[in-house]
Amino acid sequence: MNIKILDSWLRDYLETKASPSKIAEILSLTSVSIERIEKLGDDFLYDIEITTNRPDLMGVIGLAREAATVLPATGIDATFIPPRFSKPKDVSDEVTLPVIKNDDTLVNRICAVIMEVEFGNSPEYIKKRLESSGIRSINNVVDVTNYVMRETGHPAHVFDYDRLNSKTLIIKAAKKGEKVITLDGKEYTLSGGDIVAYNGEGKIVDLLGIMGIQNSVVTDSTKRILYFIDNNNPVQIRKTSMEHGIRTEAAVINEKGPDPEIAFGALLCGIKLFEKIAKGKVVSKILDIYFNKPASKTVTVDESKINSVIGIDIPLKDAKSTLDNLGFETKITGKSIAASVPSFRLGDITIAEDIIEEIARVYGYSRLPSILPTFQNNTPFHQEKNLFYWEARCRNFFKYSGFTEIYTYALVSPELYEGNLDDAVTLQNPLNEEMAYMRRTLVPSLLQVASDNPSREEFSIFEIANVYLKKGRDLPDERLTLAGIIKMQKIDFFTVKGVIENLFFDFGIKNIEWKEDSGGGNGADIYIDNIKIGTIELLSDSLADFEIDFASIFEHATLKKIYNPIPKFPPVIEDIRIKLSENTTFEKAIKLIKKQSSLISSVKLLDIYGDKITLRITYQNSNKNLTNEEITPIRKKIISNLKHSLKAEIA
Repeated sequence: MNIKILDSWLRDYLETKASPSKIAEILSLTSVSIERIEKLGDDFLYDIEITTNRPDLMGVIGLAREAATVLPATGIDATFIPPRFSKPKDVSDEVTLPVIKNDDTLVNRICAVIMEVEFGNSPEYIKKRLESSGIRSINNVVDVTNYVMRETGHPAHVFDYDRLNSKTLIIKAAKKGEKVITLDGKEYTLSGGDIVAYNGEGKIVDLLGIMGIQNSVVTDSTKRILYFIDNNNPVQIRKTSMEHGIRTEAAVINEKGPDPEIAFGALLCGIKLFEKIAKGKVVSKILDIYFNKPASKTVTVDESKINSVIGIDIPLKDAKSTLDNLGFETKITGKSIAASVPSFRLGDITIAEDIIEEIARVYGYSRLPSILPTFQNNTPFHQEKNLFYWEARCRNFFKYSGFTEIYTYALVSPELYEGNLDDAVTLQNPLNEEMAYMRRTLVPSLLQVASDNPSREEFSIFEIANVYLKKGRDLPDERLTLAGIIKMQKIDFFTVKGVIENLFFDFGIKNIEWKEDSGGGNGADIYIDNIKIGTIELLSDSLADFEIDFASIFEHATLKKIYNPIPKFPPVIEDIRIKLSENTTFEKAIKLIKKQSSLISSVKLLDIYGDKITLRITYQNSNKNLTNEEITPIRKKIISNLKHSLKAEIA
């Protein structure tokens, strides 16, 4: 949150000759961020951003203490002037304080006193300080509570004592459905669990830590007030404030957990101000009930670790001095410092690194040397080793091939899960039955998309996503997978095969092999180096799908290009028509032919007619023209091997 305070107010507790701009500069480099400085007459206004972990800096006193520590570290003299709040003399119970009955899981500390006051306008310096801070001046009584909050960093509250109509205040969680009207006239229906105070008649008189209630608010006719400091459970304050949209400054501070140790000081600060500007008179004993005193905490850190983390050697005595100035109680034992954490820092100082950070920031991050780390094992970056590059390249390929990328849920229903449900990766607490199983294949999800778009006669879609394979009690094996569906009239296997072959060509993968579908379906399995990586399926006359393990593609993908010069000598081209047996693919025939001679530069499928195929064989020698005498023995060898190895007939 951001707070605004005047320079003159800060100097009530900070003695220094540093200029406002210098104070802002040093604080911004070491502690809080001073967003800007604005000149107001003969004064200056700081606009300060306070981080959530430092509620101790949400008041003038905390900021002065912080400035008095960080300024001397840069060579600027500065001294913190501690507040001196004296406790008034005990009085007889002219007026009896309400009996407080509290749920100590909701409130940590309560300080209270009853005072007689006279309403009027606040002095000009009070008005100026509050209104410069963005707080409207109302009257001298209400202004005291806001002044105390800004000065000490702990919210305060006043009740009209005579309107409470009770000698008891019961603080507990509100019931669901109860209604309150806050002092700004708005009605809220509580959802239950909110911290509220009831009078003895069961009526809610305060929404603690957030905003007062109309039936107990002070008015110009108020004669006696119950001045009340309550330190509450910050989690419940946050919940109530956000749920009802009541974002008062008190709520914003209380939800960050202000230090309960300063609550009594805030009470004394308010008493002093009431006496000074509202002719206040204490008419009851002072109440201080401390339900949950925070446990002390000591963090120990070695000198070697301090120097290792910060990167320079800081003498242990200097580190001790810094921590002492920040409010820690320290003791050096050997080469270690044991730091007892002050109450106002218990929320964010928990480990040795937190102590080191305190030392480093006061020393000054800007004073630390800038040294680039050495790179002894720095290896060159190769784009072809970057999985994200190949994913993007794959997406571009399919985009320019006319496909549309889709995204489907990784969680599927039992109907969409392909395989035995006992082998599925399941969620212990699924949102519903439709999202209970982690899919092990993408195809059913894509088919569901096709089913949801029956009016589209033709389309091509693809997805790149993880599938999940069960690994006993371990986390599942996540496999990046590519899958797609093509819908068109009279689709055939070769259309899908052509898409996959073009993808592999773009990825520089050449050693592909196509084999009959091992599942007995109408399609083919895809192999690289005799390892199955994917499948093509023909589902109907108009629908086909494919699914490929993208990790395998990535493993074999390459950007390397080999330059082959244009041959100086022309090729000799021959066509051969053969009839293969029913279980023999033409891929086998092509591989067999290529093995017969190094002079065979390529073998391609030229035509299919009935049960016969025509292959085009290209012979070429890069050093000379080929003669018929050189080709004839190769041709005979090809025919012989086709007949004997593949039982092929030469047409």
